[in-house]
Amino acid sequence: MHSKKDINGSPDLQLTVRGKNFRFDEPLVMGILNLTPDSFFDGGKYRNKKEIIAQVEMMLVEGASIIDIGAVSTRPGAREITEKEEWQRLETTLKMIAAQFPDAIISIDTYRSGVAEKAVHEGAHIINDISGGTFDKLMPAIISRLKIPFVMMHIQGTPQNMQFNPRYENVVEEVKAFFIGQLNIFSSFGILENIILDPGFGFGKTVEHNYQLLRSLRSMKDLGYPVMAGLSRKSMINKVLEIKPQDALNGTTALNVIALLNGADILRVHDVKEAKEAIRLVKIYQSSDI
Repeated sequence: MHSKKDINGSPDLQLTVRGKNFRFDEPLVMGILNLTPDSFFDGGKYRNKKEIIAQVEMMLVEGASIIDIGAVSTRPGAREITEKEEWQRLETTLKMIAAQFPDAIISIDTYRSGVAEKAVHEGAHIINDISGGTFDKLMPAIISRLKIPFVMMHIQGTPQNMQFNPRYENVVEEVKAFFIGQLNIFSSFGILENIILDPGFGFGKTVEHNYQLLRSLRSMKDLGYPVMAGLSRKSMINKVLEIKPQDALNGTTALNVIALLNGADILRVHDVKEAKEAIRLVKIYQSSDI
């Protein structure tokens, strides 16, 4: 028989968003909305107001708890854009989504504190930083002042060079050590909660590193924070199966199930419906007295 904690996710963890407490009685889904022309899977897919609104509405209807908006591509080798260009891509769309879906929880995928601050003033509720607060040293102070949740992701290198030759002595222990170091920095700014940990699948890791992290995902929870898994259509699927991201939905679902069984509290995905189905099936599997 599985323990009550397995059945219900991580009920001892919680997140405060918009003044409401989210308890992880079951994992949440974060739906991805890329506004970039060059993202690895859906770059340039949402080009106008109608397409953007339709996609956000579909993700919310399918069960997304959070909509994560990104205006900078962070795929390997992506061209870096200026903060001004990032905000120009983001501003109008963010205002539109916040107005059209006033009850939606909006996350902004950015590593720039200036963009983070502007975004929160325009209706965003969470900041999702691929660098975990290391690319912009002002980020901890901004998050402390804004009093919003923060996704702390691990990356080795930068998007421009992270996949050249990633090396670790022990990838699991080094990622955990990174989190401990950053958590100490954030705690010095008075941030002791409302942090989500993301091991950063595909961000400065080989295929082997990614699967080592996936196997050890539950150990990340020892740090006492919710853990997010962003596996959707990534190269750790495509390289193994020798397919393109467009063909990687089945592989994504397979790895999402593994992540859930290993304790993931949030799935960050392009395909919300399939992620929600995976959560439902894993919940039934774990609650069965077998």
